[in-house]
Amino acid sequence: MTVKISHSPDIQNFFKQASGFDTDRGNTRLKTIINRVLLDSVKIIEDLEITQDEFWKAVDYINRLGGRNEAGLLVAGLGLEHFLDLLEDAKDAQIGLTGGTPRTIEGPLYVAGAPMAEGEARMDDGSEDGIATVMFLHGKVTGPDGKPLVGAIVDLWHANTQGNYSYFDKTQSDYNLRRRIITDAEGRYRARSIVPSGYGCSPDGPTQELLDLLGRHGQRPAHIHFFISAPGHRHLTTQINLSGDKYLWDDFAYATRDGLVGDIHFNDDPQAAQARGVAGRFAEVAFDFQLQQAPAPQAEQRSQRPRALQDA
Repeated sequence: MTVKISHSPDIQNFFKQASGFDTDRGNTRLKTIINRVLLDSVKIIEDLEITQDEFWKAVDYINRLGGRNEAGLLVAGLGLEHFLDLLEDAKDAQIGLTGGTPRTIEGPLYVAGAPMAEGEARMDDGSEDGIATVMFLHGKVTGPDGKPLVGAIVDLWHANTQGNYSYFDKTQSDYNLRRRIITDAEGRYRARSIVPSGYGCSPDGPTQELLDLLGRHGQRPAHIHFFISAPGHRHLTTQINLSGDKYLWDDFAYATRDGLVGDIHFNDDPQAAQARGVAGRFAEVAFDFQLQQAPAPQAEQRSQRPRALQDA
């Protein structure tokens, strides 16, 4: 027999007390949020008849998720981070703010303070020479009128050939495959790097554990992350997923969107390689970004979510 008591005055008042509403101290907005979380949680417990065993297994799962620092991975894998983008898209449409390069998820692996370069940069430290395929990435940044934005900052980062990111992977040098490039007089940026690999959730981690129970894989296609910023323009958080990848349109993190596929072209011509100053096969990716005008000054800044190190 199903028993429901969550809507009784006694239970409602109990959770108001648990949320701190019986004191003037504390943060009022946080109290409201916590109260909603508690009331929605007990409604789920009632409606789905969650057992004691299921409840405590969930508590144990949260402990293990935090212990592996995978909460940011899980919210991407369950579509919650993508939902935040869809919500922002809907807000933009409501006020008639359209156009520009689409946003998509940041993911949990950004590190602030990457080296700054004027116009162009080499991103890799050479540790995968002879293993990785050299990649030349270039494009321009424009405003909503299509005119180039001089001095825009292209902050970009991606994985190595093993699907691992510097800082989180301690075998890599500091800021390997992470750079900030200031666009030149034509609004252009250029980077020499390596073709990244996609990655999968750790097979023994709690994120993949849950995905397995949902009958889902935890794979991402090869991709490159970007923050693009310029005075007077809305900060853009986005990424491009590289064409030809098996998981291009089956990204477990739901980051692939129309307009965000980077066409990668491989070149085996020895003369072309020599002209580029490399040996053997290389790849080229061209991708342009268009920023929106900032509707308010705060829109020029990235979100204040916690990240590795401090914003620089």
